[in-house]
Amino acid sequence: MRYFVSKLEINMHFTISKCFCNAVRTLSRSNYTSAISLKNLHPNSSLKITTPSHEQLSADNKIFTGFIPIEELEITYSTASGPGGQNVNKVNTKVDLRFKVESAKWLNEEVRQKLINIHQNKLTKEGYLVIRSEKTRSQQLNLADAMERLRSLVWKAAEPEPKQSEETIEKIRRRIEKANRTRLIEKKMKSLTKSNRQAPTVF
Repeated sequence: MRYFVSKLEINMHFTISKCFCNAVRTLSRSNYTSAISLKNLHPNSSLKITTPSHEQLSADNKIFTGFIPIEELEITYSTASGPGGQNVNKVNTKVDLRFKVESAKWLNEEVRQKLINIHQNKLTKEGYLVIRSEKTRSQQLNLADAMERLRSLVWKAAEPEPKQSEETIEKIRRRIEKANRTRLIEKKMKSLTKSNRQAPTVF
C-alpha cells in the first residue's frame, strides 16, 4: 500500500510539472506581456541594461551630458541621525559625496570655473564640493539623491549665459556712466570739505 501511494504521488507530481512546463512554453511562444512589465510601464524608455560611456554621451559635443563617473568621486557612508527605527546608529545609510572641482577632468573647464564662482562659499579649504544626503533609511536611495543633486548643480553651471539685448546693454552703459559721474562729484565734494577744514594761514 505504501509503495502504491508513493508511486501515485510521483505520477501526480510528474503530471503537474509537465503541465506547468507546457504552459510556460506556450506563454513564451506567444506575444503576451504583463501589465506591469517594463515595456508597458515605460514604453518610450530604453531597456538596455548597459550604461553608456562618457565618450558615447559626449558625441553631440554638449558641455555637460548628465554623465557623472562615480569612480571620480569620493563617497563615504556613516550612520544617520534622527528617526530611523532599527537602522539608526546601526547601518551606514548617510552618504557623503565629494570631489575636487578644480581637478575634475570629467567637467568642462568653463563649468568647473562657474561651479567655483557660484559655490565658492560652500567649498572646503581644499576646494572640495561636498554633498550629503540622509533623506531616507536606504543607503542606495541616499546615494541616488546625492548624485541627482550634484547633477542639478552641474546642469545649472553648464547653462549658457543669457544673451543681452542691445537695449539692455545701452541701459547698463548709461548706469555705469551715471555711477562714475556721481562718484567723481562725491570725490570733489569731499576734497572741498577737507580743504575748508584746514587751519587758516597766520601772517
